[in-house]
Amino acid sequence: MASVPSLASTLQQQLADALTAALPEAGAADPLLRRSDRADFQANGILALAKKLKGNPRELAGKVTDALPAGQLIKDIEVSGPGFLNITLTDRAITETLAARAADGDRLGVPVAADAGTTVIDYAQPNVAKEMHVGHLRSAVIGDAMVQILEFTGETVVRRHHIGDWGTQFGMLIQYLFEHPGELGHKGGEADGEAAMSSLNRVYKASRVLFDSDEEFKARARDRVVALQAGDPETLALWQGFVDESKIYFYSVFDKLDMEIHDPDIVGESGYNDMLEETCRILEETGVAVRSEGALCVFFDDVKGPDGNKVPLIVKKTNGGYGYAATDLSAIRDRVQNLKADTLLYVVDARQSLHFKMVFETARRAGWLNDDVTAHQLAFGTVLGKDGKPFKTREGVTVRLQDLLDEAVERATAVVREKAEKVGLTEDEIVENGRYVGVGAVKYADLSTSAVRDYKFDLDQMVSLNGDTSVYLQYAYARIRSILRKAGEAKPVAHPELELAPAERALGLHLDQFGAVLAEVAEGYEPHKLAAYLYQLASHLTTFYDQCQVLSDDNPAPVVENRLFLVELTARTLHQGMRLLGIRTPERL
Repeated sequence: MASVPSLASTLQQQLADALTAALPEAGAADPLLRRSDRADFQANGILALAKKLKGNPRELAGKVTDALPAGQLIKDIEVSGPGFLNITLTDRAITETLAARAADGDRLGVPVAADAGTTVIDYAQPNVAKEMHVGHLRSAVIGDAMVQILEFTGETVVRRHHIGDWGTQFGMLIQYLFEHPGELGHKGGEADGEAAMSSLNRVYKASRVLFDSDEEFKARARDRVVALQAGDPETLALWQGFVDESKIYFYSVFDKLDMEIHDPDIVGESGYNDMLEETCRILEETGVAVRSEGALCVFFDDVKGPDGNKVPLIVKKTNGGYGYAATDLSAIRDRVQNLKADTLLYVVDARQSLHFKMVFETARRAGWLNDDVTAHQLAFGTVLGKDGKPFKTREGVTVRLQDLLDEAVERATAVVREKAEKVGLTEDEIVENGRYVGVGAVKYADLSTSAVRDYKFDLDQMVSLNGDTSVYLQYAYARIRSILRKAGEAKPVAHPELELAPAERALGLHLDQFGAVLAEVAEGYEPHKLAAYLYQLASHLTTFYDQCQVLSDDNPAPVVENRLFLVELTARTLHQGMRLLGIRTPERL
C-alpha cells in the first residue's frame, strides 16, 4: 500500500517552499492554489503577501517563479494580472503520477489518514413491530456510505443501529401474546421478512384495539411494562420473540437495499436499560440536571419556547419513566467509555436537531464529550414527491420502503431489458443488473443531494441514462469494460513520454483528485461531494471519447496503450468510488 501525493499537493509544497525562499521575511505562507480555466492551476497567495509586505505583487511573483525548482513537474508558469501565477504541469508528471496510482491496487494511491481514530456511526434506526417506510431510506443509505468512506480512509468504524424496541407499546404487545399464545403463527426464522412483519402488524392492531377498548386489559398491559423493565424472564422471552420477528423483516429490507446489517451492530433502546438510573444519578449529583416539577431536567439559556420560558431536556419524567434523552445519554456513555470512540456520528432527520443539540450539550457538561471526544449530527432532509410535498401514496399513506425499492428495480429492469439484446445479456444478467441499477438509482439520487436538503423522488429521472444519475455512471463503467474486452492483445500501459491531448489531460488531472475528494468527504461527512466527483469523472470520460479514439489502427501502439491505461484507471476509480457509495457497477450493461 503506497500513498501517492496528488499533483496539487506536490505543487502546493513546491510553491510554499519557493515563497519562503524568495520572501523569508514573510514566514510560512499559503500559495492559495486552486484549479483554473486558464491553466491547470492558479496561485493567488502572492497578493495577500504583497499587501502584508507593502511590495509590488508582480515583482514578488517574479521572485517566487525564479525560486521554483527546475524539474519535471511544471511545464509553464505565467505571472498574470496583479500577481496571479498561472501554472501548467508537464504531461510526463501527470502520466507518471497516474501510473503510481494504478500500481497501488484498489487503494489507487489514496493515503490512510495519519490521525485516524474510532468513530461510532448511529444510522438505519427502524422500529420493532413497525414496517420501514421511505423516511428510513436516507439514514440507511447515507450512514452506510459514510461507514464505507471512513473505513477506506483508515478510520475504525463501529456500526450502531439504535432500533426502537422498548416502551409502553411493547407491554401492550406482550400482554396480548400472553393472553393469545401462538398468535404470531410461527417461530422466529421460519417466515420471510414480509410475512414476519405482516404477522406482527396483525398482532399490533389487535392489541391496540383491545388496549383502547378494555380498561382491564390496559391495566394489565401497563403492569406488563413494569415486568419488562424489571427483567421478568417470561416477559423478556416474549419480547425477544417479536424483536427476532422484526429482525427477519429488517434484514429482508436491507437485503433489497444491498446493505449488510449484522446482529452485533443492532443495539436498540433496550441495550441501555441497565444504565438509565445511573445516568440520571450522575447528572443530578453533578448538578447538570435538576428537579423541576418532579421531573429531572437540563435547562439551556438559548432554548426557549414561544412563551419565552426555557424548554428543558427531560431526562426522567415526573412518573419515574425515562425519556429518549436518558437512553441517548446512556448510549453516549457506552460509546465513549466502553467502545473508546473519539467521534460519535448520528445520521438522523434534521427535525431532531434541537433534541440532539441539547443531548450533546448535556453530555459535554457531564464531561462525556470534550475536545478529544466529539459528537456530530449528520442531519438530513425529507424525501419529497414530484409535487414537492412529503412522499406519500395516492391514499395519503407513507410509502413502504420495500414497495419503493421493488418499483425502482422493476423500472430499471425494463431499461436494462431494452439494451439487453444489443449487449447480449442473459435473462439472469438482466435480472441481476436490473436490481443493481434500480437500487443504485435510489441510492445515488439520495447521495448526490446534500444531506441537509430535501429532494424529490422521481423514478423516471433516476433510471435515466442521461444526466446526473447512477445509471449514467454505471453505463460509463460498463462501456470501458467493453472497450478493454475488445482491445485484444493491446494492453493498458502508461507512456509518460507521450504528449497528452487536452481531453486526456483533463481526464488525468481529474483522476488525480480522487484521494483529495475522499479526504474532504470524510472530514465534512459530505458523501454528495463524492457523487459529484464521480459524475464529473464520467463527464470527462464522455468528452475524452468524443475527442480521442481509443482503439484505432491509425494510432501508434503507444498511443493505444496509453489511452487504454487512462480508461482502465477511470474504470477502477469509478468502481471504487461507487462501491464507497454502496452502488454496484455491472461489467456489462
